[in-house]
Amino acid sequence: MKFSIADLKKGERGIIKDSSSKDIPLKLLEMGCLPGNEVQLLQLAPFSDPLYLNINDSFLAIRKETAALILIDKINE
Repeated sequence: MKFSIADLKKGERGIIKDSSSKDIPLKLLEMGCLPGNEVQLLQLAPFSDPLYLNINDSFLAIRKETAALILIDKINE
């Protein structure tokens, strides 16, 4: 089953598998949203958009629509 960052629940973590969609802003890639990096969902804004994330110790807020384009493997704890 495929998961994206948008599928994470608060506190869950994953490893980015694919961020190759042309609809992902270059700025996100430059800030570390690349395959192999760990991502954790820290907080959800009202109405679940945007998502507040920790990606390799960088804190980002991204739209749920964009988060759905970034595929991950969930880390089971």
